[in-house]
Amino acid sequence: MSTIKERWKRIVERVEDAAGRAGRSPTEITIVGVSKYVDAETTRELYEAGCHDLGESRPQLLWDKAAFLSDLPIRWHMIGHLQRNKSKRTIPLIQALHSLDSLRLAEQVNHDVSERGRRLDVLLEVNVTGDATKTGLLPEDLKLVAPKIVAFEHLHVVGLMGMAGLGSQTPREDFATIRALRDELQRELGLSTDLTHLSMGMSGDFEEAIAEGATMLRLGSVLFED
Repeated sequence: MSTIKERWKRIVERVEDAAGRAGRSPTEITIVGVSKYVDAETTRELYEAGCHDLGESRPQLLWDKAAFLSDLPIRWHMIGHLQRNKSKRTIPLIQALHSLDSLRLAEQVNHDVSERGRRLDVLLEVNVTGDATKTGLLPEDLKLVAPKIVAFEHLHVVGLMGMAGLGSQTPREDFATIRALRDELQRELGLSTDLTHLSMGMSGDFEEAIAEGATMLRLGSVLFED
């Protein structure tokens, strides 16, 4: 069995190689280690191996791990669906919310962030596959909602988050669609210096995501399993 440190080193090398093939600098890409399947001590091992951006998809797990690992300056990312009644407790803990998927949630998060006197980096989650089992704004809804969310004073919309279809044979096409939506929003909203991030790519398809401009990779099993 490889150690977490060895797996982390291999993944960093794969990211660097994929970035090189795409003509990109690996410094443009952040690996967000998804720790939802492992306990807090294993999460600590990943941090100590060098992964300082960690993502959770369930608020309760994030609360528990953030408390247990409060001695570490972890940059926490909320990458799963966030219910409005869990926003207030989650917001103080996170560096970024990847999964903003409705105007009602945006209103709640903006309110909760305002109470802390800060702005929060958020990404709009988009569902480009039309899979009804997935969360995220459909592309046509994204174009209607995005201008309203961008106007919130305490939210800093920095990009889009999405994923390829489950078992897709052409994940790169889905990632290209997400990138094209981001580019279109940049033009329409006049945000050429914002919307710089694309959170896309997971353990099975992150190299294709890098080729299409991903700046944040959400990697879980590849960091914990041989």
